[in-house]
Amino acid sequence: MARKVARKPARTSAARDSSAPAGDREKIIAALLGLLAEKRIEQIGLAELAEAAGVSLAQLRAEFPSTLVVLAAHIRAIDRAVLAEDFSDMADEPPRERLFDVLMRRLEMLGPHREAVRSLLRSATRNPPLAVALNGLAVRSQQWMLTAAGITASGPRGMLRAQGLALLFGSALRTWVLDDDPGLARTMAALDRALGRGQRFAGLLDDLCKVPSRLCRLRPGRRRRADDSEESAA
Repeated sequence: MARKVARKPARTSAARDSSAPAGDREKIIAALLGLLAEKRIEQIGLAELAEAAGVSLAQLRAEFPSTLVVLAAHIRAIDRAVLAEDFSDMADEPPRERLFDVLMRRLEMLGPHREAVRSLLRSATRNPPLAVALNGLAVRSQQWMLTAAGITASGPRGMLRAQGLALLFGSALRTWVLDDDPGLARTMAALDRALGRGQRFAGLLDDLCKVPSRLCRLRPGRRRRADDSEESAA
């Protein structure tokens, strides 16, 4: 069962963070999210995006070369907003609980953009290249979420953790976009189950990473036995 945690009220939009994009950038990002709530990202043209943002094509080009880069800027803004939160009160919690809190805070900040997220999830199931691109953005984002939870996200093992967490968070997102409960009970349960699967995978990964060292410890003994056999044969 997912636990209900007492959390501080989250900002409802990354645009409220002092480090979020300003001016034309903010208008363009907001326009893309609005258009995504109505149509798939593949159907959104640059001219339509510029018109919705109230900027010229020249201004749009000066800020972003493509709609995917606009989306990446929004994801980074959400990252910054989450990282700006104070998580010091959960320092003594287990890693899984810390990560649960961080990801629930992220979902709260995504709340105003639920329809845009739903649209992206639908597009990703039909468009493999888009799914690959979104996965790359998600992995980089989840590296920061792991770090915010005090979990190492560097090196090859950290990249595997981030990739696994991106997939797990994506599965929780599919529940979240359909969860009309203000308390997000279904979402919390889905995220808790996903993190449980991830914890088991991390344990398996740790076991696999120990295998080479065990083999290294066995090799000298095997070599000595081979040397003994050679001496006996001599």
